[in-house]
Amino acid sequence: MAVTEAQNPLLGENTCGSLLKKLQEIWDEVGESDEQRDKMLLQLEQECLDVYKRKVEQAAKSRAQLLQALSDAKLELSSLLSALGEKSFAGIPENPSGTIKEQLAAIAPVLEQLWQQKEERIKEFSDVQSQIQQICGEIAGNLNLSDASPAVDESDLSLKKLDEYQSELQELQKEKSERLHKVLEFVSTVHDLCAVLGMDFFSTVTEVHPSLNDSTGVQSKSISNDTLARLAKTVLTLKEDKKQRLQRLQELASQLIDLWNLMDTHPEERSLFDHVTCNMSASVDEVTVPGALALDLIEQAEVEVERLDQLKASRMKEIAFKKQTELEEIFARAHVEIDPDAAREKIMALIDSGNVEPAELLADMDNQIAKAKEESLSRKDILDKVEKWMSACEEESWLEDYNRDDNRYNASRGAHLNLKRAEKARILVNKIPALVDTLVAKTRAWEEDHGMSFTYDGVPLLAMLDEYAMLRHEREEEKRRMRDQKKHHELRNTEQEAIFGSRPSPGRPVSSGKVGGTRANGGANGTPNRRLSLNAHQNGSRSTTKDGKKDIRPVAPVNYVAISKEDAASHVSGTEPIPASP
Repeated sequence: MAVTEAQNPLLGENTCGSLLKKLQEIWDEVGESDEQRDKMLLQLEQECLDVYKRKVEQAAKSRAQLLQALSDAKLELSSLLSALGEKSFAGIPENPSGTIKEQLAAIAPVLEQLWQQKEERIKEFSDVQSQIQQICGEIAGNLNLSDASPAVDESDLSLKKLDEYQSELQELQKEKSERLHKVLEFVSTVHDLCAVLGMDFFSTVTEVHPSLNDSTGVQSKSISNDTLARLAKTVLTLKEDKKQRLQRLQELASQLIDLWNLMDTHPEERSLFDHVTCNMSASVDEVTVPGALALDLIEQAEVEVERLDQLKASRMKEIAFKKQTELEEIFARAHVEIDPDAAREKIMALIDSGNVEPAELLADMDNQIAKAKEESLSRKDILDKVEKWMSACEEESWLEDYNRDDNRYNASRGAHLNLKRAEKARILVNKIPALVDTLVAKTRAWEEDHGMSFTYDGVPLLAMLDEYAMLRHEREEEKRRMRDQKKHHELRNTEQEAIFGSRPSPGRPVSSGKVGGTRANGGANGTPNRRLSLNAHQNGSRSTTKDGKKDIRPVAPVNYVAISKEDAASHVSGTEPIPASP
């Protein structure tokens, strides 16, 4: 009651004490009994307790609500820090103190900052994921994926997770850039190929995807797997088409050149198709001129080839004889004997009979020319050595004439040149046996490979070499016999001088003179000239010059002949001084 009786200056006169005093005064004036007064006071006290009790309950409830709010705030703070990947925040006190409201007041601004940071982080995640989703849609070729916004996982908004998304975005952007570069390369290749092939580029590239048209921006072009695959397939198709067209054009160009050469077409007429023949030996990658492989150009070349084919049929005999001349020249250079007159008569008969198509006849002659070239190539190595052998034999013939010239060492004009030639000739002559052995081995190997005899202007080469070896052996034997006979005469002269004394040497025989006199009416050994027996029916071997004329060459040197004993005796009697018998 002391409390109630205390004066409260803030309430003025209406205090508990003043009101209780006024109540007593009223009771005194009314004349209430003490019992009634105590009852009323007890009732008043109970009512005061109830009011206090309600106020305490309300205060406790408010405190509980504040504690719950503080707990929720702390939980939300922890959740935000966890979602943002933050272990702590600068505005949060380490050891919170003070009243509940003070603690709530301290946490509230932190929560506000974290909420703002969370919203910004969600926006960043949404932007990155939207870009990732858009690029993935472009790569997959499903642009509808970019219409719906991606769902952001708010439970993990850490910077680490954001960096992962950004790294993924960078990889996708890099892949997009590479794909776009490939698309542009494919489009450029398609453009170049269409230009060379004379095709419409826009219709070709828009069939792959409408966005590949030049009117659309670079970033708007499709980079999907399907677009890249279709572009690659288009490029391969165009390249194959280019390859086939070039092959066809080169075939036509080859046919044109062959027909021009056959019919001696004027250069001005040939120049009309320079755009066709200029790619005769070009590779596929080298043909880059726009329209170089257009269909109308190929058709134009086909028409020209057909026209020349018809013209060729009317000039069939002239063309066939021209090919026959080429065939004869090949055989002449290869020293293969043929009957040209019979071949020309056969060609005339075939053309006049009309039983063979002109194209078949020319194809057959082309085949013969190809085989003749192949045979000529296979004979080349042996023919080169035959030429060396004949040249060496000619030098040997000259050397023998030179050695028989008693005036060869005189200081006459050109004597030093003949001396040098003789030195070279001796070296060359010493190589003849090895050269002949090589020729024999190569000729036999050639005959085994080809199953036929190797002939030189109709004469078997091995027979020529065998006869040459035989004649060379006979000549060596003849030389040895003459040397022995000379030694025998010298021995007899020495014996006669010892018996009868020395005598003056006779004058020089008339027959010993210069080279020209020695070979005037005979071979190198003083015998009449004659051919090898295997080639006696010919006047000499034929070789074709550039103008088509044939010159005459000996199959073997003229000094390689058999010498009879009577001729040898006459040679000795004509060249060696024999002393008279006593």
